[in-house]
Amino acid sequence: MLPNTVKTRSGRTLRLNTPEEDAAITKAAESDPDVRPLTDAEWADVLQKKRGRPFSAEKKELVSLRFDADVLEGLKATGHGWRTRVNDAMREWLKTHPA
Repeated sequence: MLPNTVKTRSGRTLRLNTPEEDAAITKAAESDPDVRPLTDAEWADVLQKKRGRPFSAEKKELVSLRFDADVLEGLKATGHGWRTRVNDAMREWLKTHPA
């Protein structure tokens, strides 16, 4: 017999569906013409995928910089991707100012 509750790491207790309830939910999902349930193979594929941003070929280093407030405000005002544009600008500057 399967347990009918499970405790989460946060301490909450969740009630699990009975096999009958699970069968009824599956039957209802299978009858929905707009959505089909995933197969076991599809679930296995989903569970193996990593969440978050994909790894880049170029490893980024986390640094902390201090900008004057007006400079930071101006950078952020350029919109989404401003950090990437700062990175690109620094790369261009390094081309003209070798170490």
